[in-house]
Amino acid sequence: MASGETIESYVPSRLDGLPWSRWHWLIVVALGATWILDGLEVTLAGALGGILTRPDTLGLTAVEVGASATYYLIGAVIGALLFGYAADRFGRKKLFFITVAVYLFGTALSAFSWNFASYAIFRALTGAGIGGEYAAINSAIDELIPARVRGRVDLMINGSYWVGAALGAIGTLILLDPQRLPVWLGWRCAFGIGATLGLVVIFFRQWIPESPRWLMIHGRNFEAEKIVAEVERLVDGAAPGVRTEIFPTRIRTRTHTPWREIWNAIAHEHRQRSVLGFVLMLTQAFFYNAIFFTYALVLMKFYGVPEQNVGGYLLPFAVGNVLGPIVLGHFFDTVGRKKMIAITYGLSGFFLALTGWLFYAGMLTAQTQTLAWSIIFFIASAAASSAYLTVSEIFPLEIRALAIAIFYALGTFTGGVGAPILFGWLIGTGSSAALFAGYLVGAILMILGALTEVLIGVPAERKSLEHVAAPLSSRL
Repeated sequence: MASGETIESYVPSRLDGLPWSRWHWLIVVALGATWILDGLEVTLAGALGGILTRPDTLGLTAVEVGASATYYLIGAVIGALLFGYAADRFGRKKLFFITVAVYLFGTALSAFSWNFASYAIFRALTGAGIGGEYAAINSAIDELIPARVRGRVDLMINGSYWVGAALGAIGTLILLDPQRLPVWLGWRCAFGIGATLGLVVIFFRQWIPESPRWLMIHGRNFEAEKIVAEVERLVDGAAPGVRTEIFPTRIRTRTHTPWREIWNAIAHEHRQRSVLGFVLMLTQAFFYNAIFFTYALVLMKFYGVPEQNVGGYLLPFAVGNVLGPIVLGHFFDTVGRKKMIAITYGLSGFFLALTGWLFYAGMLTAQTQTLAWSIIFFIASAAASSAYLTVSEIFPLEIRALAIAIFYALGTFTGGVGAPILFGWLIGTGSSAALFAGYLVGAILMILGALTEVLIGVPAERKSLEHVAAPLSSRL
């Protein structure tokens, strides 16, 4: 089909009308594994932070441990922007394999680091693969999942980050045990966990089709309709009471979206939504990266936890983060996006401030500190996941992956990149008052995110993506 031809396609409404099936579970497993990989990488870096300061490993300083996390995030920012644009231009499916291959290469090389510089470079490469995954995979998932359950599914997938975190914690408990492996070897073997999972992900992704919505926009509606028909055949038709009215989406096909149109859509036409996406991503990025990347250092510095035991403290923390989106996700589709996002952001900020004060007052132990953070992040995990859900819903189809990339990059760069270095420095001072001040900054930012959602949030629950944000090519 030629570019510029006007068509009517039933692809979006047919996808939204599908009953939940094993095919959707395949999508969740094959594409949602991105967050497991990221959680694994972040946990490995956090749990290995103390080990890598030893002279028989890499001999890093506390500041260099924080800086290595910053390099990972810088790589994620660059990867998100590069691969996000590519996903909108060349298709979601092609990027499925490229981004995970970059991740595999980076995490495997991390095991062979010989000093801070090499470790930082390899972590940046690993981050580039994960950042690209966020853009390409988030857009594809939203375009394949029915509208009525998009919120809870997105949150649960994002929450699977903490399944990776739990795997990383268990892995480090085993591999960093000097009775099993010498320390100089155990930390290198830990990175093999990510490489192994990455190979499994590649295997499953071979059965995932190109996004029919992307094909529709790019003049390949026949292919899109064929994919949807095959999916409908696999799920054996719609379940009673599931399908809604099927209606056409009228668009003008295109090969690509010009940069001028991209800029106009993000900076002018959807300016308020851009502010919303930026604030939600920035605040949760600072909140998470400040605390989690330096979690091991806090336990070791202020509570005297041996570095080989840090993984055990990460497990309850990970469990709280996994359960949050599972328990709360349903309400983002029923109670609504605006209310639930505002509540989870606000409560996360309030409880972090309270826990920070208890820490400053010396009223916590390593166990109660972990319990408090587990409760906080039960809520904060749903909040952070809703930021990714928001930016993947509120922009037009033609620029969805790039929009995810831009706001992930902006939020991560402004809210996340400096946070590990800042908190690494605060921890290095040994001052509980200084660290409490850092926690207060994180709390205030989350409350700011809640207020922003109240003022300009988008009620996207149970609505088709085309209704939330009309395609640019639908303006005939």
